[in-house]
Amino acid sequence: MEFGIFVNGFIPGPAAHDRASEHLALRREMEIAIKADRHNWKYVWFGEHHSLTEYSHMSAPEVVMGYVAARTERIHLGTGINSLSPRKEHPVRFAERAAMLDHITEGRFEWGTGRGAGSHELKSFNIMDTNSTKAEWDEVSREIVRMWEQYDYSFEGQHFTVPTPHNILPKPYGHSHPPIWMACGNPPSFAKAGSLGIGAIAFNFEPIYNLKGRIEAYKEAAENPVEILGDYQNNNVMMTNAVVCLNDRKRAREIALSAGNAYIVTLVNLYHDTMPKSADGITWPEPPINLGAFGGEELLDELIAGGYLLCGTPDEVCEQVEAYQRVGCDQLVFGLAGGMNFEEHLEMLELFGDRVIPEFDRSPEISTAVYRRNAGAPKYPPYNSPVDPDLKHTVLPLSAILPVPD
Repeated sequence: MEFGIFVNGFIPGPAAHDRASEHLALRREMEIAIKADRHNWKYVWFGEHHSLTEYSHMSAPEVVMGYVAARTERIHLGTGINSLSPRKEHPVRFAERAAMLDHITEGRFEWGTGRGAGSHELKSFNIMDTNSTKAEWDEVSREIVRMWEQYDYSFEGQHFTVPTPHNILPKPYGHSHPPIWMACGNPPSFAKAGSLGIGAIAFNFEPIYNLKGRIEAYKEAAENPVEILGDYQNNNVMMTNAVVCLNDRKRAREIALSAGNAYIVTLVNLYHDTMPKSADGITWPEPPINLGAFGGEELLDELIAGGYLLCGTPDEVCEQVEAYQRVGCDQLVFGLAGGMNFEEHLEMLELFGDRVIPEFDRSPEISTAVYRRNAGAPKYPPYNSPVDPDLKHTVLPLSAILPVPD
């Protein structure tokens, strides 16, 4: 099992409305990603959300990823997630940016995709019907691979067009293309991702063992995919959760019992209306449950046992991680827990990275890099148009007047 972190631009409370505080919080998330690279973490996922006050101020993750890529060596950087509606942006731009990030990271880019997590942010782009983005994702996700592989790409689709042949540049870095992932917020999405041969990005707001059936549905579909979306299969289920791992057990439990750790869930319930709410259903501006106010030590133990969060010393957290391994999770990713200060986040990254990860991930290689390295021939031929062997390039309308290279 592999491990990653999820940075989302979470800026709770008054800080979200103060520009200096917002700047500091975003800079700190970049430093957290850089720190993870030095302590055995294999992935850092960057949220992409729009107009979601407090919950996520990370609206342009590709910009942040370029900065982090320059200051890291091994960790893979992923979009979590790149929403693909052509009404938000033309698909050519998705292909260009992903390929450019693949070059900037020298093959460490992971292309996480989806259709948008909620109606509020989709309305930022005048998309009023959340269901309408399903068909758009189906069309765009397939065409991006063609854009990466063909030198005379054109397309006349239901949702976008590239009417005459164009060479979409740059092509991805090195061999094949970035690993492809799909956000899975609802149970049927798991089987769909498995059937397409792409990774599943999943979110854990319920008991961990409730997810076993979904993971099994993914794995069953992945055994005989209906269609491999790209050049190779990315057989991975990534699950997100929260962790409070500190040397000071009392402090770790104090953070988990605080309302700060539950506050982010009220924002998820507010904004992410395309997927089921958490079990408590508490939605901002309702105040989050403060477990400590209810003498919640016993309740906290029940939540830990159920897999709602991980909490404690490194030894305790090691035992808790085993549940994710038992249900078949391939990658476990942690958002930054509310109620922790910046220094505690850095401590958690180091402690978990140095003392927990080596117990579960002993491979020096990153699974998606292995899948990519073993990819076969490109899925699509390099040219759609006829090729004149004497000219050695595609016969396009301008070919008669363009000089032919030696």
